[in-house]
Amino acid sequence: MPVWLTESEYRILEAACARLVPADDAFGGALEAGAADYIDAFLGAFSFDPPRIWAGGPSSGRFGGAARFGDFHRLTALDELAWRTRIEGSEGRSEREFNGPVIGLQERYRVGLAALGEEFATLSSQQQGIRLRANVEFATLVFGHVCEGMYGAPEYGGNRDLIGWKSIGFAGDVQPRGWTDAEVAGP
Repeated sequence: MPVWLTESEYRILEAACARLVPADDAFGGALEAGAADYIDAFLGAFSFDPPRIWAGGPSSGRFGGAARFGDFHRLTALDELAWRTRIEGSEGRSEREFNGPVIGLQERYRVGLAALGEEFATLSSQQQGIRLRANVEFATLVFGHVCEGMYGAPEYGGNRDLIGWKSIGFAGDVQPRGWTDAEVAGP
């Protein structure tokens, strides 16, 4: 169940994610990694308390230490203003328009997903590619967020089962152990 998007928008986004970073014979792609979940949770970050902007730490617990990444930090008033402006837009509020009006990510996604069309998820791969190329600015925005959802820490809602990290041979966050000098230097 989506956090911020409608069910229909979520299906379109899932299809776009799958088209932008498809699965291959060895690893799952953006769909399997939950990139759409990451994007939806990011767009709805202020639906959570505290907002899902900055994961806690100092460690995830994957390599020892306390699993604290899932404990999101509270935002300062200035951080909240900046993130709300980025995500929600200025909405005509003077405190958000000190540099002029801002179209937020939520509106950009609403408009972009609508432009791809209600039937986008049912189109052939070739037809989806045509629609994405016709909406290249939106496709570029989504691709950036898909990469975050594929390769970011799973606590943000993507990289399910560490699919992204496994696909590139990345061990992930290794705190508190860290990397040895030999691992950093390489072969």
